[in-house]
Amino acid sequence: MRIVVIGGTGLIGTQVVRLLGDSGHDAVAASPSTGVDTLSGQGLTEALRGADVVVDVTNSPSFEEDVARDFFVRSTRNQIAAGQETGVRHHVALSIIGVDRLPGIGYYRAKVAQEEALRDGGVPYSVVRAAQFFEFVGPVMDMGTQGTEVRLPSTQLRPIASADVARAVADAAQGQPLGNFREIAGPELHRLDRLGEITLAARPDGRTVVTDENAGLFAGVPDGILTGDETVERAATRYEDWLKQD
Repeated sequence: MRIVVIGGTGLIGTQVVRLLGDSGHDAVAASPSTGVDTLSGQGLTEALRGADVVVDVTNSPSFEEDVARDFFVRSTRNQIAAGQETGVRHHVALSIIGVDRLPGIGYYRAKVAQEEALRDGGVPYSVVRAAQFFEFVGPVMDMGTQGTEVRLPSTQLRPIASADVARAVADAAQGQPLGNFREIAGPELHRLDRLGEITLAARPDGRTVVTDENAGLFAGVPDGILTGDETVERAATRYEDWLKQD
């Protein structure tokens, strides 16, 4: 199959392109650097011509709700229109576990709008909802750093390696449209403050973790929202093992 990966030069996209290529598919990365702008539609129809599947792993340039909503909705609608014109048979999008259960977070509301645009677009589709990536723990810690303290809430997560997310997205692209979402998370439950402690134990830099239930984007999120329930599909890679890989 010919599979076009929108956002195919990013963290998830590059891995998806490689996995699909290794499986014998004609996998093509599409992004602004390859001349494809999903917001304006420039280069999109040309990129999707002859494609069987389009995979969308793009991300908004901002977490601000209005900017993110405009990006996700307009980008998705442009992809759907170009896909209908070129005969794409399956549209796969990457989203977030718990995205429809956190109306207080503007970025999550924007992602819900993206899912709705895809669902209402009239194309066969699949959505992969993934837990927070291991790769995001470091930036979240940096955002919560005040001097030598890393202030983090005890929010419950089931984080996952980006490689395992990419594998789930590639599997979805090679399968039949779900007309729904599939959830995937890491193998272990962690508290965000504990993840910070694990990170600094493996990579000490002079900072210490302070539990602060009011700190950061995930402050006050109830248990079970960002983890999926007991039926969620669980990848194999553990956070401590991932830390040792770098």
